[in-house]
Amino acid sequence: MDYEQHLLYKIAYYYYFENLTQQHIADMLSISRIKVIRGLELARKTGIIQFKLRETPDFNADIEKALKEQFHLKDVFVVPNPPSEDRTNANVAQAAALYINDRIKPGDYLNIGYGDTARQVLNSLATMAEEPISCVSLTGGVEYYLPDNRSHAFYANLHLIPAPLLASSTEMAEAIRKEESIHQVFQMAPLSCLSVVGIGGMHETSTIFYSGTLNKNEMTYLRMRGAVGDILSHFFDKDGTLIDSVVEERLISTPLHSLKTLPNVVGVAAGKNKVKAIRATLIGEYLDVLITDTNTAKLLLEE
Repeated sequence: MDYEQHLLYKIAYYYYFENLTQQHIADMLSISRIKVIRGLELARKTGIIQFKLRETPDFNADIEKALKEQFHLKDVFVVPNPPSEDRTNANVAQAAALYINDRIKPGDYLNIGYGDTARQVLNSLATMAEEPISCVSLTGGVEYYLPDNRSHAFYANLHLIPAPLLASSTEMAEAIRKEESIHQVFQMAPLSCLSVVGIGGMHETSTIFYSGTLNKNEMTYLRMRGAVGDILSHFFDKDGTLIDSVVEERLISTPLHSLKTLPNVVGVAAGKNKVKAIRATLIGEYLDVLITDTNTAKLLLEE
């Protein structure tokens, strides 16, 4: 064994087995820290040091990579399926809150979309935060942005659109959008560092339906027009194309074309009944990051 190879073994041994710092190794061997760094890199490349990731069913690296590549996403986070399907939304919402909490700094502003999952993300974030987080609503419907009564603490400053999600008429919606207080909140959204949105499916348990915002006839009409789901309560078809309707005209919500311009849009959704809707949002390129569960991720990759 020549000197250089012997040196690589010593550097690798001290770093990985003795847990010495790079500077400590450099001082001990009377070489530069740069030489230690290059030595560690060469030790990995030549196989002196080899890494093996322990396999676990809870880590879905291959699925995450496939989703990122297929739908051109910045990141994908796939969480394990809960024992009960009833916990699906809560599970992905909690995972999303942890994911986002690791990526925001004091003073950052977050945009939050409408829906039960987004609401759970907000409540989880606001209860785990050590300092108040600042959140901007992307839609009307004030009640869905307020604290969950079960929360013990709620560290969040909320900047809400003081309006209903759905106006009683097109004329009323136009008048509401012209209000200065509404315009001020909409102006804040592009300045936030990250946006969290839920994705709704076309089924009776979706937030916009069971909350009574839309009635059965309106939901049927949208289905007949080809709607597969909604994001920020904008309904779209299987290709992610917005569906024009009276519902759309009455909506107080950030437009889909504006959503596409926002940085770091994180979609949080899971469940078999949402697969078509999630896929359509991915095809429509509304998201930068997807957080979902294993079963949903596998179904998204099937077609």
